[in-house]
Amino acid sequence: MESTATVSPVLPPGYRTYAYEDPFEDLVGPIGYRIDGGAISFAFRSDQRHANTGGTLHGGMLMTFADYALCLTAVWDQPGEKCVTVSCNCEFVAAGQPGDVVEATGEVTRRTRSLTFVRGQLTAGGRLLLTFSAIVKRLRGARAGAPAA
Repeated sequence: MESTATVSPVLPPGYRTYAYEDPFEDLVGPIGYRIDGGAISFAFRSDQRHANTGGTLHGGMLMTFADYALCLTAVWDQPGEKCVTVSCNCEFVAAGQPGDVVEATGEVTRRTRSLTFVRGQLTAGGRLLLTFSAIVKRLRGARAGAPAA
C-alpha cells in the first residue's frame, strides 16, 4: 500500500516525498523516493544551498543524503520497523555540481535480528559521486507515512 506522500515540483518526475516531518531533511530537501519494480530509489535536485566554498556539492550534504537513503533502504519493505544509523562509511569518488539531480540506490546485504547492513551509491547524470556502506539498528515502530513495498 502506497503512503500518502506528496509530489513536489522540485523533485525529478516520478519521485515523491514521504508524508512525515523531519526538520533537518525538510531544511535541506525536499528529498524524494520512488518504488519501481520492487526496488526503492531516492533523489534530490541540488542547488546553491548545497554548495561548499569551492562551488561543488558539499560533502556533508552528500553524506546526509546517503544516510537518508541507507536508512530508508533498510526499512521500506519491513512493515512496523524503523532504524537508526550505527555506522556509516562514505567514499567520495567525484564532485557534484549545484543543479545536479543526485540519485541514490542501495541494497540490504544482510539482516540480523537487531541489525541491518546496507550498501549503495550516489550518482548524478550517470556519474558516480559517492559510495556508502552502513549498519543500522532495527527498531520497532513504523515511521508515519513510510511507503509500503
